Amino acid sequence: MTKIAIDSVGFCALYSKQGDWAFDLAFRIAETRGIQLNVFHFLSDPYDPEDKVPDNLSKEEWEAMTIESERNLRMYYDVRLRDYLKVGFRLCEDKEWTELHRCLVKREFDVLILGVPSENATFAGKPIREFADSFISPVVLVGPDDPDTLYLNPQAELISDQLSLSDEARRKLQAAHA
Repeated sequence: MTKIAIDSVGFCALYSKQGDWAFDLAFRIAETRGIQLNVFHFLSDPYDPEDKVPDNLSKEEWEAMTIESERNLRMYYDVRLRDYLKVGFRLCEDKEWTELHRCLVKREFDVLILGVPSENATFAGKPIREFADSFISPVVLVGPDDPDTLYLNPQAELISDQLSLSDEARRKLQAAHA
C-alpha cells in the first residue's frame, strides 16, 4: 500500500489562543519530522467574511500595508520558533481558496493546520468544517475549546499517525469516532 508522506506543513496565521494552539501543532509536526513549516497570512482575514482590503489604496499605501503586515507576522511567530530554521512566511494577497490551492500545487504544504476561533467559525466564506471537508489536501482544525480538540478531514485521517498528536487529542478523536 502506498503511504502518503508529509514533507511540509502549512499554517494559516490566526492571532488568538486557538491560532496559537494550531501553530503549536503545526510547529510540533514540522520540528518532530524535521520538515518545512510555511506560515501563511492573508491581507483580508479569511475568518471574517466582512474583512476586505480596500481596493482604492495607492501603491504607496499598499506597500506600507503589506510591509507592516509581514513585519507583524514575523515578529509574532519568530519568537515561538526558537532556533528552528525550516520556516517560510508568505503574505497572501489573493482569495483564500485560490491562494491555498496555488500553494498546494507548488508543494508549499502537504497538510494544512487551521485554528478554530469559535463553534460557528468560517474560513474562506464557508463554515470551517465545510471548508476542511471540501479542501483537496489534509486539513486539521484545532479548537475552539482546547488544544486537544481536533477535527481531521478524511484526507488528514489517512495520515493521522504522522501528525504528532498528543495522547489526549488521540483519545478525543477516538471517542468522537466511537
